Amino acid sequence: MTVLVRLLGSAAAGVVLFLSFPPRTLWFLAPVAVALVVLSLTVPGRDGRTPGLRAGASIGAVFGLGFFLPLLPWIGEYVGPVPWIALSVAESVFVALFGLAVVLVARVPLAPLWIAAAWSATEWLRSTVPFGGFPWGRLAFGQSESVLLPIASVGGAPLLSFAVALVGTALAAAVTALLGGARRRVVAAGLIAAGAIPAGGLALRPTLAGPTDGDRTVVVAAIQGSVPRLGLDFNAQRRQVLDNHVRETLRLADEVDAGRSPRPDVVVWPENASDVDPTRDRTAADEISAASVRIGAPILVGAVLANPDGTSTNSVLVWDGAAGPGERHDKKIVQPFGEYLPYRSFFRLFSSYADSAGNFVPGSGDGVVHTPVSAGSDAVALAVGVATCYEVAFDRAPAEAVAAGAQILAVPTNNATFGDTEMTYQQLAMSRVRAVEHSRTVVVAATSGVSAIVAPDGTVTSRTGLFDADHLVATVGVRSTTTPATTWGARIEALLVVVGAAAAVVGRVGTPLVAAQGGGS
Repeated sequence: MTVLVRLLGSAAAGVVLFLSFPPRTLWFLAPVAVALVVLSLTVPGRDGRTPGLRAGASIGAVFGLGFFLPLLPWIGEYVGPVPWIALSVAESVFVALFGLAVVLVARVPLAPLWIAAAWSATEWLRSTVPFGGFPWGRLAFGQSESVLLPIASVGGAPLLSFAVALVGTALAAAVTALLGGARRRVVAAGLIAAGAIPAGGLALRPTLAGPTDGDRTVVVAAIQGSVPRLGLDFNAQRRQVLDNHVRETLRLADEVDAGRSPRPDVVVWPENASDVDPTRDRTAADEISAASVRIGAPILVGAVLANPDGTSTNSVLVWDGAAGPGERHDKKIVQPFGEYLPYRSFFRLFSSYADSAGNFVPGSGDGVVHTPVSAGSDAVALAVGVATCYEVAFDRAPAEAVAAGAQILAVPTNNATFGDTEMTYQQLAMSRVRAVEHSRTVVVAATSGVSAIVAPDGTVTSRTGLFDADHLVATVGVRSTTTPATTWGARIEALLVVVGAAAAVVGRVGTPLVAAQGGGS
């Protein structure tokens, strides 16, 4: 196998991995993609040699480009191709490290296990650095329709990603054994290992909670008011965006009064539903209060709040009728190169859109807000965990909220800046993983779509279309129990990272220097 063939194979593997992600439902292609790239990195050539470190890094990088370039074009939807290509290249550097790790651990006993752990270590690294990391494209986030999805309830997104990778590495081991003329039982062992993991996911499926399972039920609503126009300047008509969400809430109130819909206990508006700061603008505050009174429920309002020092916070406020604003969640994980721009003067040299980046600062807290709901003749507090848009991609945001007592999760998001792209479906898949991970209903409210109600078993019970003004209402279970993933997810990931790194060290120590630095075939 020549280096060119290996590079072409890894590029094809990257495209196959992309095809496994939403909005497609080809989740089973993800382990196939992992198997293909591992084979490109480990199958001996005609001279009996396998790739060395340099070739391994190149093969891994090409695999990354084959995946990220088609996955992330929405990044450049309105700002041009430079940010999209730059981010894809940057993320591919981490996948190049995976290629290095495979070369190092391929000859260590039980290599499929260590290679899968190396993948986990790579995902952790790129989800952490630089600028807080970028978790988009983790294997787990392509598995929202998968038989493997229930594994998220045991070890969260980290264990789910590891399971996908392990199926792939086991398949690769079986193919390698077959090509090498190994005994049938060796090939069968690889195939059995690859099949046992999906079987485990299927076995876990009955343990997942249904839409109304829990301590009690509440009625939730998600409002999608839509926006006047798409693109970076959608908020040039900020008042219109607010009016749209007020109007859609009043339309729901009419349906409630007519008996066509139950009255919600809590209403969730999207991120940026009010870019007019309602704590400073009396007209905006009066509109929101009137909508809350009319619907007879508190509203979680996504709003941009101005700070005295000229910065802003991306916040979700509990707005309860005549009482006005109550508790709030200030977005803790703000998006670099979007909500703020590191090294602004430098990046201004490359793009005229640099000055379009915001000046947002991160908040603090546990991500939980409390809103009053009725329980018979009594009023009780519903604990809502909020992960605003970008935050849902990070394990720690929903995990901290659920650990702090969140009984349902809300994901207010604004996807209008990314147009008619796959981004919104990729993000919805993350919410589905989070629902299973923490056994919580997830209410996704998007300005322009797709909004959805996600049950604790990951199923989407209702959803809107793109670019429509619409609303969703559902009776959902309120849950207080926690999953093993909530408690152990971060520790499981740490263990996988340590195992993957340790295996690479063991492999490096056991690999002769000349062979490790060779170009391979």
